Amino acid sequence: MESNRRHLEDGIVRDFKVNLSYGRYLHLDEILNAQHPVSTPEHHDELLFILQHQTSELWLKLVLHELRAVQRQLASDELRPALKGLARVKHIQRTLTEQWSVLATLTPSEYAEFRSFLGTSSGFQSYQYRTVEFTLGNKDRRMLSIFNDDPAAHAMLTEALEKPSVYDEFLRYLGRHGYDVPVELLQRDVTRPWEFREDLVPVFVGIYADPEKHWAAYETCEELVDLEENFQLWRFRHMKTVERTIGWKRGTGGSSGVGFLKAALDLTFFPELYAVRTEIGAPRES
Repeated sequence: MESNRRHLEDGIVRDFKVNLSYGRYLHLDEILNAQHPVSTPEHHDELLFILQHQTSELWLKLVLHELRAVQRQLASDELRPALKGLARVKHIQRTLTEQWSVLATLTPSEYAEFRSFLGTSSGFQSYQYRTVEFTLGNKDRRMLSIFNDDPAAHAMLTEALEKPSVYDEFLRYLGRHGYDVPVELLQRDVTRPWEFREDLVPVFVGIYADPEKHWAAYETCEELVDLEENFQLWRFRHMKTVERTIGWKRGTGGSSGVGFLKAALDLTFFPELYAVRTEIGAPRES
């Protein structure tokens, strides 16, 4: 055997006239030819910029796939598979967050070479990202107008707007399992963005006061907190990468840029799950 060369085993499939190949299964011709730089002359670093956003969109597609399953599972009282789905989403979120470190290698001078060619295209227009926000409860009907020229994207967002969020489904699950969730929350207009409800906090105080007794609900609460924290870390890395690359310039899509992204850090999905932490172990008034 030649040194430094692996033996090609006889059983390895070589004929793909009939057999399904890796490339055909994954449609690699379509994927690997979906990068079309617009800079003239073509700038070396534009491929990085395109691939960063394309891979993010693929991961967001999987996040939505998992979160939709979580919604269905919670609605059917299938808590264990719902928790598995949330755990998978958390791993995807970590991957998405770490990707910013790759884009951060794009220096301001390098990005300036092709940024003007992007026109008004912007990550702000990512309908999958908006759908994730809607699915988690950060709903805003005004966002639909951005996608009036894209019927499929508009329909996806509208569906997410009109469905109970993951949090809505969790609260309904709690209501069906004997927890004293205020009835009006179980019957609320789910197209409205979630707003903090003080009267919901005692429900979570009871769960956190005796984790062993309420383990299923307790574990789900913590999974949701993990998910929100990961989302906020993603938002923060996004904001810092933009600041590092373009400073305080306006975004290509018309936003104020860093200032707009920084404001998103104040948005929350599950505020009562954070508020309960103030109550745990707090001294009781006599």
